[in-house]
Amino acid sequence: MAKDKLLSFEEAIELYEPVLGFEVHVELNTKTKMFSDAPNEFGSDPNTNLSPVCLGLPGSLPVVNGTAVRYSISLGLALGCQIAETSGFARKNYFYPDLGKNYQISQADDPIAFEGAVEVELAGGDIVTIPIERAHMEEDAGKLTHVGGATGRIQGAEYSLVDYNRAGVPLVEIVTKPIFGAEERAPELAKAYVQTIRDIVISLGISDAKMERGNLRCDANVSLRPRGQEKLGTRTETKNVNSMRSIERAVRYEIQRQAAILKAGGTITQETRHWHEDTGATSPGRPKSDADDYRYFPEPDLPPVQPSAELIAQLRAALPEKPAVRRRRLMGEWGFTELEFQDVVNGGLLSEVEATVAAGSSPAAARKWWTGELTRIANVEGREASDLATPEHVAQLQALVEAGTLTDKLARQVLEGVVAGEGSPQQVVDARGLAVVSDDGALIAAIDDALQAQPDVLQKIRDGKVQAAGAVIGAVMKAMRGQADAARVRELVLERAASL
Repeated sequence: MAKDKLLSFEEAIELYEPVLGFEVHVELNTKTKMFSDAPNEFGSDPNTNLSPVCLGLPGSLPVVNGTAVRYSISLGLALGCQIAETSGFARKNYFYPDLGKNYQISQADDPIAFEGAVEVELAGGDIVTIPIERAHMEEDAGKLTHVGGATGRIQGAEYSLVDYNRAGVPLVEIVTKPIFGAEERAPELAKAYVQTIRDIVISLGISDAKMERGNLRCDANVSLRPRGQEKLGTRTETKNVNSMRSIERAVRYEIQRQAAILKAGGTITQETRHWHEDTGATSPGRPKSDADDYRYFPEPDLPPVQPSAELIAQLRAALPEKPAVRRRRLMGEWGFTELEFQDVVNGGLLSEVEATVAAGSSPAAARKWWTGELTRIANVEGREASDLATPEHVAQLQALVEAGTLTDKLARQVLEGVVAGEGSPQQVVDARGLAVVSDDGALIAAIDDALQAQPDVLQKIRDGKVQAAGAVIGAVMKAMRGQADAARVRELVLERAASL
């Protein structure tokens, strides 16, 4: 893949105005699929969550999932949208190797929700209002696994395998209107917007919103126009970016790439782009289709969706707090400074910290684990911290520390085991034998050995130079493989030095 020429981000912003747009796909956590009774479960063996509808078999007919409709209305209301009195489904046609019927059932001209707005908070407390054009219901496609190539992508692969388990999973696609005025904060805004959508769907309880599983995916549209020009530039659409960090990086990259082309007198191709996490770059996909290319026509096998005013009122009354209100409340309840709270928000970890506190942890401890060790591991592994452990596991880990079962150092080892999939914190402690040694007898034996091996240190302690105890404490901690409370060891060292 040829390396793109990039303009510096600062020069790109000086010459061109970035215009953004986002299409966020939210998989709904219903028990069954959008148009059939096949299970909607993640992680099942390939091609086991199926029905004749999923496979597009002749004679099979779709039936709308009522729970998915209610979830979609709730999401639309949370986005400040109007809910359509009548909305319908359409067939979206182009070659889908991972949809058995070779078209997608979606919503074209009459989405379930339209004309909304959501407030997004940036670092420093700045609020940006993002205009929402529509939120429409559709079904997800299956999953292709490309075999034989070096990269796992279709280029160079020998053949592809199709898993239809995801085919037909309920989706809501949230489409923004063009977003102006982001300027140099465009990458930050992209990340903050998707974080806000994630917080909303988690608070509604309608999606697991795990980006590594594809529960939440973002297509980022970027175009540039010269300063002072009214006409919009040609946009590109970077598809299915699957982490918050990557969304920010992909938008920044596209701004720099497009600016370099435009400055050199070139033109931008309207196309989809693929994001490459390893290189931090995008590459061409396919020429971007317009709506006419999809040959939409009304789905003949499904009646229109006509939610009652009573249902809409009921769902509106059940809405959780707006994200900005929720953030202000949590910062006050947790007693965080603005900087401490912003660390949580910038990491996209607000829901994780909130759930960890709900599971029994103190806010300070929850913040420490999520923005500290878990974020460190995530950065090393190129993953999201929220994907590494559950809030319940983090709360359990902190409880073991507070009970004296683990030191902070041992807790970090236990956390590594949890991240590696070895089970809950207690299971990792038991399997690895990592609990703090609380038997004074075992500690005293190790202390006596260390004191006898260092008679000069023993004499210094007797002479009142208690700082010399550090050498003995270090030897004991090493002998106990770090599984001792250093404060308790110090107490015992001073006691034994006086009595020997």
